[in-house]
Amino acid sequence: MSLDATLWVWKSRIPQKTKGAFKSLKKLVLLSLADRAGEDHTCWPSINRLVEDTELDRKTVVKILAELQEDGLIKDTGERKGHTKQVKVYQLIGVNGREERVPRMEQFQKRNSPKYGTGNSPKDGTGNSPKDGTRNLPIESINESINKNTWFSFKKLKAELSLVTDSETIQRISESPWLEREKNAFEKFNANRNHSDDMMIYHFVDWLLKNMSKYEQPTLATQTNTATAKAGNQKGMSDKQIHAFAQKLSHLPEIASKYAEGNESYEQLAAKLAKKLNNPTDCKKLEPYLRQVGFTGVLNGVLVS
Repeated sequence: MSLDATLWVWKSRIPQKTKGAFKSLKKLVLLSLADRAGEDHTCWPSINRLVEDTELDRKTVVKILAELQEDGLIKDTGERKGHTKQVKVYQLIGVNGREERVPRMEQFQKRNSPKYGTGNSPKDGTGNSPKDGTRNLPIESINESINKNTWFSFKKLKAELSLVTDSETIQRISESPWLEREKNAFEKFNANRNHSDDMMIYHFVDWLLKNMSKYEQPTLATQTNTATAKAGNQKGMSDKQIHAFAQKLSHLPEIASKYAEGNESYEQLAAKLAKKLNNPTDCKKLEPYLRQVGFTGVLNGVLVS
């Protein structure tokens, strides 16, 4: 699987000529292709594999592949693989992989070449002096400095967490001894991604909610939920939380293909989903998708503890 290819699909926009829910189905097929792409951003899943991945019928998958080629998002390389040598090899068009980000290292090397001047020459100043700092650091140090110690804010983190989880969970995360460990791991994982500070906070929230369970006792959530249920201390999600989760759900391909109608925008779909989250029966049906987008509360209709 290529993470670069998957991120590329999420950021890609299907051409406006495609209407209605079919746009979501095209993105779903494109995600399936990206999920099977290698570092060179090529893939060769069979039609049967794509049908199994997407749960679409064969005719729809074939039609979508043809349209994705017309849209310029994929192309047939002409190569064939598989045991029958009949499976088409597709190239994903426009993926910016790690190999495209090499210029940062090239610029670092150029500074000390004869053509561009020597960093430690009298003309340029002494790059390794205590006053100027160390100019000739190894490339690992350059990468580790990106996005570090500039983006993190407890205030912003708590504000973003409040949109997707309860105050008790926020407090546990804030006071946890493993928070700094996960922050360091998250920074290294995103070292080469040019995220804004706000986007770093956004993704860090999902990262924390996904990883916090490995630090807690397996029975903790069960004990807390049981005690809360006995006490009858249950409350509904706030309007702010419902709106935030509805926005996230609207961008899930499986949700869009199931609930979107005609030329609905993400905002229109989110408004429809917000109404469903206010309905106990509909909310319960959406629970598996809520878990995918970071919901960690105890769900009983629209009730959380």
